[in-house]
Amino acid sequence: LVFDAVPPAEAQPEEPVDPIGLFVTRPQDGEVTVGGNIMFTAKVAGESLLKKPSVKWFKGKWMDLASKVGKHLQLLFLLLHSTEGSEESGELNFSALLKKRGDGKSDSQPDVDVWEILRKAPPSEYEKIAFQYGITDLRGMLKRLKRIKKEEKKSTAFLKKLDPAYQVDKGQKIKLMVEVANPDADVKWLKNGQEIQVSGRYIFEAIGNKRILTINHCSLADDAAYECVVAEEKSFTELFVKEPPILITHPLEDQMVMVGERVEFECEVSEEGATVKWEKDGVELTREETFKYRFKKDGKKQYLIINESTKEDSGHYTVKTNGGVSVAELIVQEKKLEVYQSIADLTVKARDQAVFKCEVSDENVKGIWLKNGKEVVPDERIKISHIGRIHKLTIEDVTPGDEADYSFIPQGFAYNLSAKLQFLEPPKIHLDCLGQSPDTIVVVAGNKLRLDVPISGDPTPTVIWQKLLFESEGRVRVEKHEDHCVFIIEGAEKEDEGVYRVIVKNPVGEDKADITVKVIDVPDPPEAPKISNIGEDYCTVQWQPPTYDGGQPVLGYILERKKKKSYRWMRLNFDLLKELTYEAKRMIEGVVYEMRIYAVNSIGMSRPSPASQPFMPIAPPSEPTHFTVEDVSDTTVALKWRPPERIGAGGLDGYIVEYCKDGSAEWTPALPGLTERTSALIKDLVTGDKLYFRVKAINLAGESGAAIIKEPITVQEIMQRPKIWLPRHLRQTLVKKVGETINIMIPFQGKPRPKISWMKDGQTLDSKDVGIRNSNTDTILFIRKAELHHSGAYEVTLQIENMTDTVVITIQIIDKPGPPQNIKLADVWGFNVALEWTPPQDDGNAQILGYTVQKADKKTMEWYTVYDHYRRTNCVVSDLIMGNEYFFRVFSENLCGLSETAATTKNPAYIQKTGTTYKPPSYKEHDFSEPPKFTHPLVNRSVIAGYNATLSCAVRGIPKPKIFWYKNKVDLSGDAKYRMFSKQGVLTLEIRKPTPFDGGFYTCKAVNECGEAEIECRLDVRGNQIDIMDILWITLTLQGKTNNNGI
Repeated sequence: LVFDAVPPAEAQPEEPVDPIGLFVTRPQDGEVTVGGNIMFTAKVAGESLLKKPSVKWFKGKWMDLASKVGKHLQLLFLLLHSTEGSEESGELNFSALLKKRGDGKSDSQPDVDVWEILRKAPPSEYEKIAFQYGITDLRGMLKRLKRIKKEEKKSTAFLKKLDPAYQVDKGQKIKLMVEVANPDADVKWLKNGQEIQVSGRYIFEAIGNKRILTINHCSLADDAAYECVVAEEKSFTELFVKEPPILITHPLEDQMVMVGERVEFECEVSEEGATVKWEKDGVELTREETFKYRFKKDGKKQYLIINESTKEDSGHYTVKTNGGVSVAELIVQEKKLEVYQSIADLTVKARDQAVFKCEVSDENVKGIWLKNGKEVVPDERIKISHIGRIHKLTIEDVTPGDEADYSFIPQGFAYNLSAKLQFLEPPKIHLDCLGQSPDTIVVVAGNKLRLDVPISGDPTPTVIWQKLLFESEGRVRVEKHEDHCVFIIEGAEKEDEGVYRVIVKNPVGEDKADITVKVIDVPDPPEAPKISNIGEDYCTVQWQPPTYDGGQPVLGYILERKKKKSYRWMRLNFDLLKELTYEAKRMIEGVVYEMRIYAVNSIGMSRPSPASQPFMPIAPPSEPTHFTVEDVSDTTVALKWRPPERIGAGGLDGYIVEYCKDGSAEWTPALPGLTERTSALIKDLVTGDKLYFRVKAINLAGESGAAIIKEPITVQEIMQRPKIWLPRHLRQTLVKKVGETINIMIPFQGKPRPKISWMKDGQTLDSKDVGIRNSNTDTILFIRKAELHHSGAYEVTLQIENMTDTVVITIQIIDKPGPPQNIKLADVWGFNVALEWTPPQDDGNAQILGYTVQKADKKTMEWYTVYDHYRRTNCVVSDLIMGNEYFFRVFSENLCGLSETAATTKNPAYIQKTGTTYKPPSYKEHDFSEPPKFTHPLVNRSVIAGYNATLSCAVRGIPKPKIFWYKNKVDLSGDAKYRMFSKQGVLTLEIRKPTPFDGGFYTCKAVNECGEAEIECRLDVRGNQIDIMDILWITLTLQGKTNNNGI
């Protein structure tokens, strides 16, 4: 606060005079960032003041900052005075508390804490210090100082107190927290000395030693002093609520009125009931001027109303908030201008003249012409004239650029005379191909065809599209715009080709143009390819070009193949095939394949062709191997060979044998058709001919190469010495068991066919007992069932003329041996028995290999082997049991096995006991017999007719008693209606589907040697129909009226 006692001469004119006559300069609004410094300054005219006035600063309307002391706010008091031209200055420093984030120190003034000075000064100096630093509220100062000194004492109730001050934005949440020494202590929260009650906005929390006050949605009413009270101790703080900036959401608008009319400026701000400041030409409109201006608030809307406007009210009006400014101009006219003739709309053609004319009541009024809001500048083509009350705008040689909205505005009047100039232009199609041959547009089939044709004309011309051959339908549409038209065909097809004509018309004229459209596409699929020249793993594929190439030349072809049973096609070439044939390789022999082809042009690849006929890559087999002549006679030749080394997947169908005479080139089939054997006998040949022979293998792929005998074969019998090829196993004695089959084959050679004879032990064989079969290459001896007399030496003799060959075969037929003879017990001593026997009389035509000795206890006669493969004819059997008697037997054994029977000792061998003989004591046998006794009785029963019923009881008795059932004293044993069971002493009588006649008394009787017992029960059989009494009882039961005894 600055007091100017004698204002300097040069500064006097610059200071505005306060309307009240006291303030020279008022405090101005300001903005500052958090943590920054801000200074508010006010100047007071002090030449008429006799003494220094008292000064108070307020925050808002009611908060006196003089009582809020702290180092964050400083009040500077400057007294300026002049004495005979010299100026001296004095300075007084006041401090009050204003919560700021940061120290807020000033470069020009030191940071003086008045409360620190007062705290250290004696009480007699308080008044002097208060006067020095401008503190006028001495009582408040003393209270505050007393509270500060009290707070200096170490607190016993608080571990951590509240901060001196807090700041929060309006609408936000803040937490005030203290820490108390006693976790169970109760605290009170006060606001401006009044206790705060729990509500939706105020929340109290106690977490351990912490006590928290949470204030939700802070408003300006929450800007106050807060206290936390624990017992007798208090903690103080100040909460400052910062308002958000108020924005102008709808600005002021310029207005033009006549003298005496009501003026109302309106704006809209971001908060309801906000405070705004109105200014006119930079001067604030205050409340003292409410007789002239009226301020109004309606929610977020703010109004400034001037009831009767005057000429002096013209100017710029401003509305200000702490977050925005809006300015509008007010024009107040003295009198009204009459318009006798307004400007009219014009429609002109190119090169014509356009004249806008208007007439007003005052011939001295000037004005300006506007084109689309911009002032018209005259030139050679545009003329502006003003003759008396008539104003003209003339435009020569009108062009399209002249088409616009034209306005005439009289100066000083709120008039705006407007008209429109419309330019008429003949339609025009702007194509580069006009006047030449029709332009061609190429489109790919399936794509969208879009023809954008620029057009001009005013008014906008109508557009007509035509196709010269026929009208398009369905997928065709036309879009019309101001400066162009669009012709669209969705998914172009081959049928869309042709010449299209576009015609534009308007009232001025018409224009037309032709456009040729060509549709190109991928080629049609070729026909199915053909397969030829099939080999082992290759084939030749041939195809024809597609019937339609899609409007573009075919660039090549793509070939694919797949296995017949597969769905996966494999591409064979990656570079396009230019030719119409291709040799496909690397196929698997024996697998069935299919081929297909694609045609490719610059647009793309066609759909695949149909698949070719299935085919299988196969190759003919290789030639047969080891082709030789096996035998030659006067009229026949015997050939043999082996299968080819490579047969292939095509298999082998057979062989073809051919011969050719020496000196001839003609081959004659030697056999009718194919033979599957690997040998052949060629008959009916001419004796003495020299012949070549060859053989070929045949399969699906054709003939193999020929296997040929290089030298000619003469058809003539060849003498060969007889020779017997005796098999190795027949060179030793052939041993067979009785009953086995003997089949001996002995191969030989010799030509012509030798004479064969068989002999046994020098005697001719009996053909009835032994079978002999001879062929050209072997002889066979066959005995169906061998006997012992078939043993002997067999001699085979081959004879061709005076040449012979002989071999001998020894056959031994064996059988099981007979039992040993003369077995006897040689000696018995202790636990041992000595046995002796003699070899069997029949050894089965084979050597005796050993004996098997067995023993058996007389009690069980179970035989156990003592020795097997025993080669002697006597033995000692040990480890026998004392007191037992034993039998012994012996089997003989040869190659056929054990003998059928054994030699057995006639008498048993007794193993004598030694020592004292034990005589067991005799006991009297106990008699367990007892008479029958029923342990479970029969029970009276009532059953329903038609359902099987059973009667059960239990009986005990030794020996087991016989059971008899009676009905009404009649025995039921022979009646099939009843079934009787007895299991573990439980007796059951089953009555099958009883009827009411089966009711009565049933008796069960048990009898044994010791006596008898019987038991009786009654059986009632009820009918399965419900009588009237049952129905009545059921009805009463449902109604709850039955008593304990029934009805």
